[in-house]
Amino acid sequence: MNPLCRIRDIQKALETYEQHFAEITGLSLKEGMLLCCLTDNNCNATELANMVDLSCSNCSKVISSVEKKGFVMRQFGANDKRQMIFTLTDEGKLKINSIKQNLPEMPEILVG
Repeated sequence: MNPLCRIRDIQKALETYEQHFAEITGLSLKEGMLLCCLTDNNCNATELANMVDLSCSNCSKVISSVEKKGFVMRQFGANDKRQMIFTLTDEGKLKINSIKQNLPEMPEILVG
């Protein structure tokens, strides 16, 4: 198969998955990935941006969005009060557990 056609098919499958994910969870895929990154870690914004593969400014928007939804809170860093550390709230922990139990099935093209 032509590599460009395969990329098109992967992109379509990812867009479809993202729509299903949003319908089921009420979150964008980026918001879900950010919550996932915070499941076992408390992170600063730069670390989150790197883990989710977003620019710092785009990551800041995603952080603000999940903060407004009550899933993430910010705290001052223990060693550096200028640094913000992000962590899941209790509601955020419940949300990520719900997501894990109700994920839409991954399209075959994205799995294999």
